Amino acid sequence: MGSTSAHSNEGLGRRDLIKRSAALGLISVPAMGFLSACASGGGETNDKVEKGVKSDKNPLGVNESAELDFFLFDGGFGQQYAKDAIKLYEQAYPKAKVKFTPTQKITTELQPRFNGGNPPDLIDNSGAEQMDMGVLVGQKQLTDLTPLLDAPSVDDPSKKVRDTLRPGIIEMGQFDGQPCWMLNYAYTVYGVWYSQKLLDSLDAKYPETWDEMLAVCEKAKKKNIAPWTYAGKHPYYLPFSLYPMIGKVGGREVLDAIDNLEPKAWEHPAVKACFEAYYELQRKGYILQGTPGLDHIQSQTAWTEGKALFIPNGSWVENEAAKTMPADFGLAVSAPTGLDSSDKMPFGTIWAAGGEPFIVPAKAKNPEGAMEQLRIMLSEASSKSFTQSVKSLSALNGGTDGIELSPGLKSGVAALEKAGTNVVNPRLQDWYVALQKEKIGVAGIGEMMAGRATPAETIKKIQKFADEAAKDPNIKHYKHQ
Repeated sequence: MGSTSAHSNEGLGRRDLIKRSAALGLISVPAMGFLSACASGGGETNDKVEKGVKSDKNPLGVNESAELDFFLFDGGFGQQYAKDAIKLYEQAYPKAKVKFTPTQKITTELQPRFNGGNPPDLIDNSGAEQMDMGVLVGQKQLTDLTPLLDAPSVDDPSKKVRDTLRPGIIEMGQFDGQPCWMLNYAYTVYGVWYSQKLLDSLDAKYPETWDEMLAVCEKAKKKNIAPWTYAGKHPYYLPFSLYPMIGKVGGREVLDAIDNLEPKAWEHPAVKACFEAYYELQRKGYILQGTPGLDHIQSQTAWTEGKALFIPNGSWVENEAAKTMPADFGLAVSAPTGLDSSDKMPFGTIWAAGGEPFIVPAKAKNPEGAMEQLRIMLSEASSKSFTQSVKSLSALNGGTDGIELSPGLKSGVAALEKAGTNVVNPRLQDWYVALQKEKIGVAGIGEMMAGRATPAETIKKIQKFADEAAKDPNIKHYKHQ
C-alpha cells in the first residue's frame, strides 16, 4: 500500500498502510528480535549534531550544515513526493546534504542501526517490514514530535503546524497521553472500491443494506463477474470494510472496546452479525475463485480486469493499480454496506485516517532536521506534489486548490463529505500490529473467508487472541482516552 499503516504492510511494489497504508505494518519475527535488541540498550555510538540558532526562518533550530539521514518506504506512493520535499529542504539549507534511502526492507536494513544506537534521522515506517509502532513507543525508541506540531507552518507562520492538519492525525500519533510519536503523512479513505462503469453495466446502484448487497452480487454472478475479491494472502485488508461495518451496525463503542482489548468485545452481536454477513459472501460463491491464494497486487489486477466487482482497500489503490486500470474504469469508493435500518450509525459511515507513518528515532543524530523536513512536507507545495503524484490526500487539511482530482480521489472526497462526523478510526492496526495482522487477519478472518472456519469458531479464536494480548506483560497496552 502506499501506505497506510495497514496497507503499507506487504512490501508493495504498497504495502502495509498502514495506514498507508493508509489510507496503510506487519511485525515479523525478525522485527520482534530487533525491538528486543533495541530495548536491551544496544550500542551508544551516536552523538547529536549541534543545534542551530532558532529564527523566524528556522523555528526548530536546525543545524544548517548537518546531514539529514532519511529512509523512505518505497511502496505504492513511490519516491517522487519525498524527492520533491527534499529539494525544498536543500533549498532552505543549501549547506546541508540529505542522504536519501528508499527501501522496502525497513526492518532488515534498520535493525543493525537501531541495535547499534545509530538509527537514521527520519523514517517512513511502512511496508511489510514495518516496525511495530506500539512496541517502539513502549520501549521509548521515538522522539516526541510536539515541537514540530507547535512550530509555525511554512505557509502561514501565524498558524501552528498542528492547526493545519486533518482531523485525527495528531490523535493517531498519540499512544499514551499527549506526546505525539508519529506523523501519518497520507490521509487514507478505506472502504469498498469498485468500477462505476461495471456497476452501471449491471443496472445497479451501490447497495446500502445487506439484502441489497446480496441482490447486486447475484446480478454480477449471473453475468460471470465475481462479486468480490480481496488480498487473500493479506486478509487484514478485509477489515478496511468489515470494521467500519461493525461500527455502523453496533456503534463506535464496539470498535473502541475491541481496540481496548476488553473481555468479550468480539462477542458483541454487531460483530457476530457482520461476520455472518461476510461469511455469506463466501458460502454463496460470491468470492472470486482462487482469491485466498492471491496477494494484494494479483487481486487488484483481477479486479481492474473486470473479473470482480468489489474489493476492500484504501485510497492508495488508485496509484498502486494504475498500470492495469483502464482509462474508463470509473474508479469509485463507498462506505461499507450496512445490515438494515436498525444499524446504530447511518449509511456513509466510513473509516478514514492517517497512514504512512513517519517517525524520528530517539537516538537520531539530527532530530531537528528530521522535524523540519516533515514541516516542509506539510506545506501546501509539498502536499500538492504528493496529491498530484500519488492520487491521495495528505495530512494537510487542504492543499487541493487548483488540482484536478482523479476519479478515485474525487470519489474519496465525496465519501468523506457524505460521512461528515460519521468517520471511525480503529486503532488495532497501529496499537497491536502482530495481533491485527497475523492473528485476527490471517489466522482468524482469513481462515473464515477461505471457508475453513465458521463465524462462531472465528470469533471464539479471535477473542482468545485478544485476551492473550491483554494479559501479556510484555505488550504495552493502550486505551481510548
